[in-house]
Amino acid sequence: MWAVLVGGDTGAVAADPFVVARNPDPGSSLPYLLKLPIEGGLTLKVREPWPVGSRVYCHPCDEGWPLGPELVEQVPVRHCRRRGSAIDLVLERSRNNRSQFVFAQSRGREMIFWQTAKTARAARPGTRVPTRRPPGIETLHVEVDTRERYPYRFGGRPVKRSRAALAAGDYAIRAGERLAAAVERKTGENLASSLSDGSLALQMGELASLPAAAVVVETSYSRLISSRWAPPGWLADVLARLQVRYPGVPIVFLESRKLAEEWTYRFLAAAASELGEP
Repeated sequence: MWAVLVGGDTGAVAADPFVVARNPDPGSSLPYLLKLPIEGGLTLKVREPWPVGSRVYCHPCDEGWPLGPELVEQVPVRHCRRRGSAIDLVLERSRNNRSQFVFAQSRGREMIFWQTAKTARAARPGTRVPTRRPPGIETLHVEVDTRERYPYRFGGRPVKRSRAALAAGDYAIRAGERLAAAVERKTGENLASSLSDGSLALQMGELASLPAAAVVVETSYSRLISSRWAPPGWLADVLARLQVRYPGVPIVFLESRKLAEEWTYRFLAAAASELGEP
């Protein structure tokens, strides 16, 4: 069983380069070292200098970066940031420039895998949306806003609901005493009215203050475009401006209430794993 290791959202555009060198330890089964310009310089032992054909296993190098190692490559870094249990790395080159380091635990042992989008797909070909509960979640404690008239029941899911006057969103989880993630639910008609009167902008401003938040809409985007409540294209323009203003709050269109409920559960469960719900 896999459980996610939780980390913060640290790092940013890096001034230091991404460096790969040969491991000076002849007895190691991991012949390369790499240094990530994050958290003061994260050094890992790796099996390959880049995940080309498959995911690459990594191990923390407790000895740190050696003096005068034999360099394999040194590349400027465009972006290096930790997001929860993963570190995103983007290099300043045209090919083999995007990758990710995923931190996990298996049977109490820390494991780190270095992957690209291609190698991740190869590791799990044909993956579909799972029906089982997300890993590491026994019971998800979801607070439902007291103003929500017909709330999601999350039937068949390991969810314990409680009512609360939420400062942001209609459904939320907490990490300790603070709100960690929230989802604002909208029907198609409600989305149109909140775009028209400006209330959605205020709601998205509140959601943007949380570590994770989203707006889920129980209709398709095509219905918003052809909405009878406003001139053609006007609501779509307002929505686009809000998405640019609040890029950290995605607006997700689902075709039905059932799909919106499923997406809300998955989003909050993922946030609980990543952000550390007790």
